[in-house]
Amino acid sequence: MFGRRERRELEGRIADLESRLQGSGGSGRPVRGGAAAGARAAWGDGFGLLATRALQIIIVLVLTAGVVLGLRVLSTVVIPILLALIFASTFAPVMRWLRGRNVPPALATVIVLLGIVLILTGIGWMITWAVIDQWDDLSDQAIEGYAQAAAWVQTLPFAPSSDQLLEWRDALVHFATSAEFGSGALAGVGAVASFVTGLILMVVVLFFFLKDGAVIWRFLLRPFRGEALARAERIGDKAVVTLGSYVRGTAAVAAVDAIGIGIGLVILHVPLALPLAVLTFLLSFIPFIGATLGGTLAALVALVANGPISAVIVVGVVVLVNQLEGNLLQPVLMGRTLKLHALVILLALTIGTVLSGVLGAVLAVPIAAVAWGIIQVWDGPALPAKWARPNPR
Repeated sequence: MFGRRERRELEGRIADLESRLQGSGGSGRPVRGGAAAGARAAWGDGFGLLATRALQIIIVLVLTAGVVLGLRVLSTVVIPILLALIFASTFAPVMRWLRGRNVPPALATVIVLLGIVLILTGIGWMITWAVIDQWDDLSDQAIEGYAQAAAWVQTLPFAPSSDQLLEWRDALVHFATSAEFGSGALAGVGAVASFVTGLILMVVVLFFFLKDGAVIWRFLLRPFRGEALARAERIGDKAVVTLGSYVRGTAAVAAVDAIGIGIGLVILHVPLALPLAVLTFLLSFIPFIGATLGGTLAALVALVANGPISAVIVVGVVVLVNQLEGNLLQPVLMGRTLKLHALVILLALTIGTVLSGVLGAVLAVPIAAVAWGIIQVWDGPALPAKWARPNPR
């Protein structure tokens, strides 16, 4: 009676009628379908998409702020663990070398840990001994230099008067004897106590990282399976390699900077040459500004102790060493360990300094390098995350 085409049209109309009846609850009137469709349409247009993205951004920012706040509250625990991880990654080749010569794990750990403690103690002792040994001469030269600077300031047309200088001195003395200064001293005592606590915790955690690092890492990998497990293993290996390579390369560059500047200070007979060289070594772990800041301090000491000519020569030595570092040492010793743009390094330094001061500035760049290294192995050993891959031409 009906052809095949007419039958298909009739079946389609019957199906459409049944769907409408189901949507209206059998009463012939739409109940919820219209409102739901309107809501979906409202969230599906341009403003709805913008609102969705804005809400997602707000949630991510809130979660990030919560994590940062939690890390700052637990900084006494988080920072020692992070430092222990950095030291363990740095000395991982030494541990592998000792294990390869059948040294027992506990003995190898003790040897490496004692070596780290001796290095840190030796650096602190050299600075303290040199400062104490030359403090009297330097203080006399500083007083004389201050007197000369004050006399020169008095010759300027906008120089403060003697009464203003006396008022400033009295204000400084009053602050030093006031309750505010005492509370600051108590805060300093609390900071020292926190430092000692963090140092002990770091040594203990470092011992277990060196001795049982592989066991701890395998335990952390237990929840992962399949591709997630392979990705976690790549992330762990990349983090350890990046941290170790960065610290070792930076230490080599910092040592060359310190030796070069230290030799110049010794030749010029600048006081505190040894502690200034050690300070330059430590500050060199802050990219861009560290070595320059150490050289600036050395130039100021040379200015106070030996005069402007010596200070100018020290500045020349610092510039020469910085050029040697930037054009030769960094590319050779660091290689491609730190694959970050200069702007990224600058932003990381700023964020780290705002969050944790000098220690944050030291840790910000290696953490950023590890984050970028993780992105580079996210989808494979040499396959970055999809959004970080270069666009095909």
